[in-house]
Amino acid sequence: MSISNNKSSQKSIADNNKSASISPELNKNQEILAQRLAGCSDFMQREFFFGSPPAKALVVFFEGLVDKRQIENNLIKSIFMNCNIFSSKEQNSETYHAGLLNNLKNRVLALAEVKNIDNYEDIIFHIFSGDTVLLLDKCTDGLVIGTRSWAARAVSMSENETTVFGPKESFTETLTFNTAMLRRRLKSSSFKIEKLTIGRISKTSTCLCYIENIAPPAMVSDIRDRLSQIDIDAILDTGYLEELITEEPYSIFSQAMHTERPDRVCGNLLEGKACIMIDGSPMVLVLPVTFPQFANAPDDYYINYIPATLFRFLRIAAFGASLLMTAVFVSLLTYHHEMIPTPLLLTIISARQGVPFPAFVEALLLEITFELLREAGLRLPNAIGPAVSIVGALIIGDAAVQAGLVSTPMVVVIAFSGITSFVIPNYNAGIITRVMRFVFLIAAGLLGLLGIMIALILLITRMASISFFGVPYLSPVAPFNRQQIFDILTRRPWFNNTLRPWQEGMKNQKRYEQRQPPSAGNKRGTNQ
Repeated sequence: MSISNNKSSQKSIADNNKSASISPELNKNQEILAQRLAGCSDFMQREFFFGSPPAKALVVFFEGLVDKRQIENNLIKSIFMNCNIFSSKEQNSETYHAGLLNNLKNRVLALAEVKNIDNYEDIIFHIFSGDTVLLLDKCTDGLVIGTRSWAARAVSMSENETTVFGPKESFTETLTFNTAMLRRRLKSSSFKIEKLTIGRISKTSTCLCYIENIAPPAMVSDIRDRLSQIDIDAILDTGYLEELITEEPYSIFSQAMHTERPDRVCGNLLEGKACIMIDGSPMVLVLPVTFPQFANAPDDYYINYIPATLFRFLRIAAFGASLLMTAVFVSLLTYHHEMIPTPLLLTIISARQGVPFPAFVEALLLEITFELLREAGLRLPNAIGPAVSIVGALIIGDAAVQAGLVSTPMVVVIAFSGITSFVIPNYNAGIITRVMRFVFLIAAGLLGLLGIMIALILLITRMASISFFGVPYLSPVAPFNRQQIFDILTRRPWFNNTLRPWQEGMKNQKRYEQRQPPSAGNKRGTNQ
């Protein structure tokens, strides 16, 4: 009983220290900080005196998170060089000690970010974030000085969403860099960036971005409320947030778009969507998103609308082939021989002579092998990953055919199905396709084309029942919207793309006043 009481008393003392105000005794502040940060070898303290009468000061920070040159030149050196400001004839003047902090903040410190602080919890948070805290003896306030500086990856080309045309830069792991890239593209006071802190231990800086007069206010408020209700130890990537704020946590269907391209984020913001960024992750969540939007590639909007539309049709066809081609081939071989032309059927039968497995088992083994090779190529170092996956596929496929374990037509079908899955521009949609391909393959092995139809109906019904922040997952296909369906199937020319995709609660749907494209009679040469 005494042990439990002792533990509870220690816990209450620790909680009080967390929320307690800064003590006017500098020695006591040092003791509390030393107790809270015991075992942190990178915690640094610098104690010094300045002014007349001498005032005792303490600077605390974490090594590796700050720019020491700023602390030395713009903080400590500035105080020492302006000691004449801090003088008083009365040795115990309360006015003198009370004015020290204001003089430092307003007349001495040559740094851009300086603000007051009054409790230990804020001290801990700011020094862990890379700031420096200045405490004075006989003062119940402190100063937080912005001296953040840590090793960061430079802005580079996008690795996951490569394009031929358009911007090449991508987000990094530093949140301030990412917000600056968006702000540079959207130079408007309507573009809002709201900061939150999520995670009891990680204290991860999170940003909610939207355009105020375009994004529906109810949607933005809903996202903000869900983010503020998250209670977890740490947030290390935006994937954590997607699972924590989604309305369908047990669904395989991704209800947010993951992207590392600033231009793609800005394009979605201009359509009334919102995005979430966190410090430490280059991936940004764009939401809400519909499944048909996964067929859109970033460079669709940087080339002529006619080839962009043709390429979009090609991607939609590739998606269907990746999802159903293997299952249809297995169902035809197993249950529906009469649907295969006779010359083709004879070719397939002759190629399958000596194969010990039925078509379903053969296709399942090849699909699993293909996925293993794909995963191996992703996990291996960049220098050898592609070579291992390509050479492995060639060697294993040729050896399997020579050994009579699989047939050549099945290898061709599996290879073509895998290639079409690479055409899908969004990785999350590709994951959905890879998983659902196995479901359709099992359905084809059990019931043939009937099983494929049943699985397809269940899939569409499930997707149609999902909505995210009031937006149906299959919109604008279901519910059908004639104006928006053309924006999904085709890439509208900019001179005719006057309306944004409609969302419930959107007040400003018009992009600009409609105008006709330049006609031949308006050309300069004709006018002359």
